[in-house]
Amino acid sequence: MFTRRPVFAQLTSHLDPTEFARCAARFPTRRLPRGLSAYDHFLALIFAQLTHRESLRDLAVCLQSQRAYHAGFRSRPTRTNLAYANRHRDWRLFAAVAQVLMRRVRQACQNQPQDLALPEVCYALDSSLIDLSLAIFPWANWESRAAAVKLHTLLSLRSRAPVWSLVTEAGFPDQKSLDWVPVEAGAWYVMDRGYLDFPRLARWHQAQAYFVANVAFRVLVSRPVDKSTGLRCDQLIRLTRFQSHRAFPQTLRRIRIFDAEHRVSLVLLTNHLTLPASTVALLYRNRWQAELFFKWIKQHLKLKAFLGRSPNAVRCQVWAAICAYLLVMLAKQQLRLPQTLHRILQTVSVSPFEQVPLPELLEEINLDASESPLHNQMIFKLI
Repeated sequence: MFTRRPVFAQLTSHLDPTEFARCAARFPTRRLPRGLSAYDHFLALIFAQLTHRESLRDLAVCLQSQRAYHAGFRSRPTRTNLAYANRHRDWRLFAAVAQVLMRRVRQACQNQPQDLALPEVCYALDSSLIDLSLAIFPWANWESRAAAVKLHTLLSLRSRAPVWSLVTEAGFPDQKSLDWVPVEAGAWYVMDRGYLDFPRLARWHQAQAYFVANVAFRVLVSRPVDKSTGLRCDQLIRLTRFQSHRAFPQTLRRIRIFDAEHRVSLVLLTNHLTLPASTVALLYRNRWQAELFFKWIKQHLKLKAFLGRSPNAVRCQVWAAICAYLLVMLAKQQLRLPQTLHRILQTVSVSPFEQVPLPELLEEINLDASESPLHNQMIFKLI
C-alpha cells in the first residue's frame, strides 16, 4: 500500500514510540528537556548513522527543514541542543532501546530458513576495539598503547543479528564479560580462547549451557574420526592444572580439526560430549560471523568520527550505530526485501526524505541499474 511517509520514517516505524517512552522512563533526566526531546535525540543520532553526517552542524542543517517534520521530528534540532543532549542524556537509554530492537529482530527471524546442520540456538561471542584519537578523547587512555572503547557482542549464528552487547573501556578483560552474557539452557556459545575462565564457565555448565572455545589436560577416551572431513581427533579429557581442575572438575571434550584452506590446526574445547564432532567444527567455523558483523558496522556506519567528545557522547553514538543496524535488519525481514543490508543502507542514505515505499524505491534502483549502459555492455560481453 502506498504511503506518504518518508523513507526514514518508514525505517524508524519498526520501533514503537511507546516502547521508546518506556525505556526513557527508566532513565529520566535531571531537568525536563526544553529544545530537544529524548525521542528526537534518538532519531537524530539514527539519521546521522544512516546518512553519514560528518558533524553536528552538518546534522542540524539537514534536519532544520519542513521535511524533517514529516520524517518524525517534532522539535528543532540545533548544534547546541544536540551537543548538550550527547553530553548529558544517559547512554543507557540507547542501550535499552537496542535491547528492544534485538528482541524484535529475534522474533522476526524465527520463521527464517535455517542451516539444519547447526543447533537450534547458537551464538558467537566476541569483542572488537573501536579506535579513538587520544588528542580528542584524553579520557580514553585505558591502555598505554591505544585509545579505544571495546564493543562486546553476542551474535546469533542463525539470524546474523546481535542479541546482546556491552560497551566497556579498552582494557576490560573478555573473561569478565561472561558475567554479563545472558545464559540460556540448551544454547551453544562459540568463543575464542580469550574467554577461557573455568570458574565462570562452570556456572554456565551448571546452567546447562554449552560452549565451544589451549589448556593442559589428560586424555580419558579417544574416539574414531573421519579424517577426510578435516577432523583429526575427538577425545574426552580432564583438566590437570590444580586451579582449573578445582573450578571445572567435570569431563570435557577436545576436538582437533585441520583447515586445509589456511593450513592451520585448531583445537576446540566443549562441555557437550555427544554432539557430532563435525557439527562442533561447523559451529566454530561460523564464529567468523561475529568478525564480519564488526567489520560491517565499522565500514558502513559512523564509528570512525564522533559527534561528541565526552564518554557519554561516544557511548550514545556506538549504541545508535547498533540500533541503526537493527532497524535496517528489521526492515529487511518484515518487508521481505531481497536486497542486501548494504544495498538497503545505501538507498536510505541518499533518499531519506523520499516519500516512496521502500520496496518500490529499491526496485526502481535495481531497474535503473539493470538498464544502465555499463550493465548492457557487460551482458553483451557475456553473450
